[in-house]
Parts: sequence; structure tokens; C-alpha cells
Amino acid sequence: MDQPATEAAELPLDRWHRAQGARMVPFAGYAMPVQYEGIMAEHLWVRENAGLFDVSHMGQLLVHGKDTDRALETLMPGDFAAQKDMKLKYSLLLADDGGIIDDLMATRRGEDFYVVVNGATKLGDLEVLEQCLPREVVVDYMKQQALLALQGPKAAEILEAIVPGVSELSFMEGRAFHALGHTLWISRSGYTGEDGFEISVPGQGAAALGDAILANPLARPIGLGARDSLRLEAGLPLYGHDIDRTTTPVMAGLNFAINKRRRAEGGFPGAARIIGEIDEGPVQKRVGLLVEGRQPVREGALILDGEGNEVGRITSGGHSPSLQRPIAMGYVAAGLAEPGTELKLEQRGKLFEATVTPMSFVPHRYHRKPGA
Repeated sequence: MDQPATEAAELPLDRWHRAQGARMVPFAGYAMPVQYEGIMAEHLWVRENAGLFDVSHMGQLLVHGKDTDRALETLMPGDFAAQKDMKLKYSLLLADDGGIIDDLMATRRGEDFYVVVNGATKLGDLEVLEQCLPREVVVDYMKQQALLALQGPKAAEILEAIVPGVSELSFMEGRAFHALGHTLWISRSGYTGEDGFEISVPGQGAAALGDAILANPLARPIGLGARDSLRLEAGLPLYGHDIDRTTTPVMAGLNFAINKRRRAEGGFPGAARIIGEIDEGPVQKRVGLLVEGRQPVREGALILDGEGNEVGRITSGGHSPSLQRPIAMGYVAAGLAEPGTELKLEQRGKLFEATVTPMSFVPHRYHRKPGA
């Protein structure tokens, strides 16, 4: 982030963010808002009300063609064939050795799939998909679409006033809506641990939608800084930090993304290794850590056992505004991954006491319909 933001590409809402008083920084090739009034205030606002995030740097793809569901199963461990219409599924694009190329969200829309991938990896993901999928399956990169996320306990109340019927969506469900002169694809999803929505909108309509949302005093614009602290509190991994090509889904604690049928049948990259780790356990596991004191411990810090031996490294760490204390995630030897295990962290020659804790650090508040 040492190059000036002016050298980065502009998102559809670039001028809108600047008019809102955003501090812009380069991120994933774009100039993006890192904060408006301050990370702490923005974080707590989302936990109590609702915050509007611009995540238009993410890659929006439409995958369509013959037997698209079965084709995707050759690259990912999800049971796409059994996925219900308009339902979202968290999944993983895998390398041949079982490492994670990217994590993503895939929504069945009839015979097609709407896939959202991470911004920093989207071009590489697109290349993998185009090279590995059958010729009958086409991947369209939806470059003209912006993507906004409205997150927080008041999100449904705010968005329902603009897009009637949206509050009827359940968690991990999406649908097309018409509002403000545009077709919007809206899913009840997000990456903060809160109830909320992700809204795909044509780029030329993004500012009007942002204005309509912020006309409600319960909504405020939120930057990348609070997005990161929110997802850390929710125990959600960030690609390129907590998961990457050196980590498997089992190491990362993402077994839920490998459906029962796929575990039995295999047929996805790295299946032998991944299924072996499910059965026998991985060498390392991702864990949450409560850190003693007031100073946050950052990515790259060493994790030590009681005898001072290195047993892992921190992959994400920071101050938790909700808990008012430092928290972190990292990988440790599997035998030290049980909650309650006491460890030490070393950062710049200084030692910190830490305790393994279940994730998430704060309760998730996703909206589920009764019986869902």
C-alpha cells in the first residue's frame, strides 16, 4: 500500500466515496475506502445498526452451459448437483495438492451459477476456470456490475423500504429485484457475522442506491478497516492471510464446505489428501486466540508452546472493538488446537500470553427462517 491511490483503478463509486469523506488506499488494484470516521466507530456502528460496504473489487462471474453443476464439481468440493435454486453455497477452488486457490460464493440460478470470488485473485480464478472447465461451459466476467454489502441488525429494515420484499429472503438465499430503475441481484449474505445483504447493481446505478440507503439515519458508509475487524471477530478467514495454496480446507476448519456425497465419491482436486485429513486429522489447524494485555499481535508473529518451541504463526490479529481486547487467528500443531490450551506469542522479541478459544469470538447473527 505504498503507492499513491491515484495509480489504482477506480471503482464505480470512487467519487461517491470521496464525497462521503473517505480515506482512500490502494487495495486489490483499486482505490478503496479504508475508513470514513474511524475504524472503531464504524465497527461498532455495524454491530448495532447497519453499515454500507463497497465490495465492487470482488469478481462477479456467471458460469453457464451444459451440466454446469457437474463441471464445477471437478474443481470444487461442493455438492452443486443437489444445490437448490436461488441458494448460495460457500465453496473452495482447489489446487491438485488440496491447497486453496480461492474461497468463493456460488449461487444456483436455474441451470447457471453466479459466482463471487475475491478481488485480488479474480483474474487468476478466471484463468483456472477457463482452462479447466469443459468447452461447453462459459464463464462471463460481469465487469459492469458493482457490488455493495449492507450489514448489521438494522439492514433488513433499511433495505426493505427501498426494495420491497427483500426482507423475506432467508440466510444464503438470493433473488432478482427491481428498484431505482435497475435490476438488482440481492442475496442475504455477508462476511461480518451480522445479518445483511449483498447487492449486485449495474455500476451506473450504484451511487443512487448508496444515496437511498444512506438517506436512512440507521445506515452509514463503512471502510475496509472495519470490514477486516468485523470478519476477524466473526472468526472468518481472509484469503491470502488465513487461507492460501499452502493450507487445505481441513487445516482451515472448513470441512463444512465438503459435502457428504463428495467425501464419499471424491473427484475434486486434492481429494485423496483432503479426505485423508478428514479421517485422520491434519498436521496443523486454524485456531482462535485470546491475547492477554492491550497490545494487538499481528500477522507473522510466532506461536510458541510452553517450552518456547515454535508451533505455528499468527495469520490475522488485531484489537476487537466488541470485546475490547486483542484477538488473533493462526495455525498451530493439531495437538495444541483444543480450546483452553495456553500458548505464547512472540512479536518483535516481546512475549504475549494467549489462550486457544472457539471461533467465532462474537456470536453470529445470521437471519434464518424457522425450521430452515
